Amino acid sequence: MKITGTCTDCLISRVRMECTLCNASEAKTDEAISECSALLNEIRNDPLSHPQIASRIHRRAYEILGTKDPFSRLKRQGNNQAIEVCKKVQGDLVTFRDHVLAAVIGNTFDYGVKGHIVEDNFSAFFAREFEKGLTIDDTEAILPLCTRVVYLSDNCGEIVFDRLLIKYLKSQGAHVTLAVKDAPALNDATLGDAWDLHLDFIVDCLTTTGGGAEIGICMENIPEDLKSAIKHCTIIIAKGMANFESLSEMQNLPPVAYLMAAKCGPVAEEAGGVPVGSKLAMLRVSK
Repeated sequence: MKITGTCTDCLISRVRMECTLCNASEAKTDEAISECSALLNEIRNDPLSHPQIASRIHRRAYEILGTKDPFSRLKRQGNNQAIEVCKKVQGDLVTFRDHVLAAVIGNTFDYGVKGHIVEDNFSAFFAREFEKGLTIDDTEAILPLCTRVVYLSDNCGEIVFDRLLIKYLKSQGAHVTLAVKDAPALNDATLGDAWDLHLDFIVDCLTTTGGGAEIGICMENIPEDLKSAIKHCTIIIAKGMANFESLSEMQNLPPVAYLMAAKCGPVAEEAGGVPVGSKLAMLRVSK
C-alpha cells in the first residue's frame, strides 16, 4: 500500500503520542514533530511502501527523543491484560476458527493508529467482539495449508492470543516459524516479549524480521533463517495492518493468510471495502 493523506496525519499524530509517552518538553515535542514532518515530506513520494515510510519516521522520532522504546509500559500493560483474558477464554476456544478469531481480536492491541482506542476492559470487549465473529472468514481454506507455517507477529498483548493459535497449530502437527520484530517499533513484539511468553519452547524456530525498528516486513532485511522458512513454507500467517500493507505490494509469495482488524479507512478499502473495525481472516494466493 502507498501512503495517503490520512496516513500522513496518522503518522505525525503517533509522533506526538511518542513525545507524550516520553514526557518530552514542549520544545522537544516541537522539534520532533517539525523534523519528522520535514522527513515525511521529503520521502513520501519515494518508491516506498507505507510501512517503510512509517519506519523511517518513527526511527527519527526515537533518535530525537533519545529513547529505544517509548511504548515499553504500554507493551507490558497489554501483555498483562491479554494474559488475564486468555486465562478466562482459552477453555472456550475449540476450533481453528475460534483460535483465529481470538488472535484477530487481539490485533486491536494497537497504539499505532489515530482514532483507534485500546479498550480498558478488554475482557468485556473480547466477549462482544467474539460474538460478532469475522467479517471475512476464509478459515476453512486456510487450515489445510497450515503444514509449514511462517507466522509474522504484530503487537504486544496480541502476541498472547497468537500463542494460543500457535499452540493449536502445533497440536495439529504444523511446523511453525515465528518472526517478531528485530527492535522496538511502536508496541510491536520483539524477542524479549516472545521469550517472556516462552514462545521459544513452543515454536520450531523463533526469529526476527530483521532491519532493526522496522514496521511490517521488508524482504531485503530479513535474516537467512526467515528467508529459508518463507521459501519452504506452505503458508504465511501475517498479523496486523503493517504486514498486510507490506506483503500486498509483493509478488511470488506463498499463500498468505492476513489476520487483522481493519482499524483505518485506507486498509479497510484495500481489503475489499469492508467497514472500519472489521475482523478479517483473509486468504490471498499469488497467481
